Amino acid sequence: MVHGTPLVVPTAFAYDLDGPDREGTLYLHGSVAAASLAVEDDVCVSVTVVDGLVLARSAFHHSMNYRSAVVRGRPRIVVDTAERDAALALIVDKVVPGRAALLRPNTRKELAATRVLAVALYEASVKTRTGGPVDDDEDVAAGGVWAGVLPVTERIGSPVPAADLDAAGAVHAPR
Repeated sequence: MVHGTPLVVPTAFAYDLDGPDREGTLYLHGSVAAASLAVEDDVCVSVTVVDGLVLARSAFHHSMNYRSAVVRGRPRIVVDTAERDAALALIVDKVVPGRAALLRPNTRKELAATRVLAVALYEASVKTRTGGPVDDDEDVAAGGVWAGVLPVTERIGSPVPAADLDAAGAVHAPR
């Protein structure tokens, strides 16, 4: 909630099931100036990965195969330096595994401009759907319409180097 209005903001995240919260910890980050990162209210974080489009023989029975999680709770600002640094590395490595180890340390200026929030995984739920369409028997018997699953995958393309990249000094291009 920002000024009493619900707000949805796409953001990178990471979680640590062995984090400081008994049930595990979800980490979010962003600018200290972002109103969405104020900790005055509870938050609801929703993550969904679509694995397939389920095409049935009727519009009513179309669906998706997916994995989703919803986490609700009161976030806390991460002030402990070690926890903050670990959380930021987890977030970077969630986007590109192993990347954090290749980067220079964050500067004081960068850290001063960055807020890290932690939400205990105390109130969380997960939901999945797998499998093919569940058509009515009469629709199956009628035939004539293709039914099944169109798999959906995430594919990372070939790296496009920065215009100012010094190829001789650069190592470890992402794969």
